[in-house]
Amino acid sequence: MKQKFSTSWTASKQPRKQRKFRANAPLHLRRKMISVSLSKELKKKHDKRNFPIRKGDSVSIMRGEFKGKSGKIDSVDLKKMKVLIDGIYRTKKDGSKVAVNFDPSNLQIKELDLTDNKRKIALERKASVKKVKVGKKEATKEKTMEAKK
Repeated sequence: MKQKFSTSWTASKQPRKQRKFRANAPLHLRRKMISVSLSKELKKKHDKRNFPIRKGDSVSIMRGEFKGKSGKIDSVDLKKMKVLIDGIYRTKKDGSKVAVNFDPSNLQIKELDLTDNKRKIALERKASVKKVKVGKKEATKEKTMEAKK
């Protein structure tokens, strides 16, 4: 199978092709793939369902052995598409501690690190675009209701 990433690829039902897309994706697309769902409070506040994770965000673990625990993001590995959380370790047989890699799909953001202005702007931009789309939908609904009368 070719190792090249296809820029023209849109979608496929075949899991084999989906895995290939994710495995060969360039870093700028992998960043979007490591998006994590936001908590209920953040969803209401920012009008967004998920957002790309970054070092410094506070997350809670929703699935797996460490379910219910929370911590800050220590590092994000785009190559592996995994995340390390500060303070969560697995103990080996010899007693040494090893950091645990988490899949972003098993996490939930509790608090966003908004020290970067670009990130704040991105959140606001996406929320405003969503409000405009909702406004357009309501306007089209009103027009169709008037046309039916």
